Amino acid sequence: MEAVQKDHWYFVVLVFLPFLKVAAQQKAVIVRLEEGMVLDCLCPWNGNLSMVSWIKVPDKNPVAVFHPEYGVAFSQPYRERVEFLRKTPLDGSIAIKNVTHEDIGIYHCSVQTFPQGPWTSNIHVEDLDEPPEEEDESIRSPAPESTVADIELVAELNNNVTISCNHQHNGTVHQVNLERMPHGQPWIIIGVCKKVGGGLVSEDYSDRGLVTCVSSLDVSLHLTHVEQEDGGFYRCRFSTDAGEQTTTVQLTVSASAGGIRLSVFMMYICIGAGTSCIVLLIVIVILAVRHRKKYRREEYRVKLHPSQRQPNFYENIPMCPRITKKSRQIRNCPVYANLQSVRTQKTTRHPHDK
Repeated sequence: MEAVQKDHWYFVVLVFLPFLKVAAQQKAVIVRLEEGMVLDCLCPWNGNLSMVSWIKVPDKNPVAVFHPEYGVAFSQPYRERVEFLRKTPLDGSIAIKNVTHEDIGIYHCSVQTFPQGPWTSNIHVEDLDEPPEEEDESIRSPAPESTVADIELVAELNNNVTISCNHQHNGTVHQVNLERMPHGQPWIIIGVCKKVGGGLVSEDYSDRGLVTCVSSLDVSLHLTHVEQEDGGFYRCRFSTDAGEQTTTVQLTVSASAGGIRLSVFMMYICIGAGTSCIVLLIVIVILAVRHRKKYRREEYRVKLHPSQRQPNFYENIPMCPRITKKSRQIRNCPVYANLQSVRTQKTTRHPHDK
């Protein structure tokens, strides 16, 4: 009877053990976002390690994989940033350096063991100090009318422009946040620059431009093909050992003079000048052709006019047939000659003459 009861309890334990494991594995572990943060993944039982894998949910993006025989493998965003600690044979914990706000999220760890099977754990990484989406309302949502710009920029439509913030305040800068205020909306973070472990870390959240950081923590935003929606206020919030200091930039987007860019205007002028030259050349050719035709027509008319024709003195002289010397037909062949006519003058007779 006792043996039956032991078998019964053993069966109950085998049935409920997987559920107990799952319940323990689904317990959320919260880790603060910080440089060199450690994500623990320590299997609680003994056995042989087959493989350790890390993914980031919910998209299940791979992070890192460890295999006792083949070594480690990392995905591109985590390459040279993730390190397996391996403090114990079944330790799958990792440490992440050069962290950014993109590292915030849920990480899923899976330790494959033999003969016990897999063990999993979920770690929530959160920014407990200053999450970008939960800033002080007095800082994030001032009215646009109350914002005073330290720098004013004007960019032409469809051109490129760079918005720069240079630190000119007192104190050592540790971090700078680049923010933008869309029309009628609160401030949003579009870029972060900070120094971590002696290195420079930049975070780009802008969907319209490129955020660039330099070692002095001066930050700039380069916009290409500027649109009207890009206009508004931009500011840089410098976190220093002397407190927070800001620089505000106002960007105004306008069309070029007359609504036409200078290069396009010059192109129109060149096209107009070229067209005018072609039209003038065609007109000159047409006038020259007409003038030449008119001159030929007048010359032809002059040739046809009777007064301009040369007299033909032999016009009515028939040719005498050729005869021999002994023939007497020459008498019957008239001979014509052109003789100059002499005008006869009439003499008047004087009455005294007899």
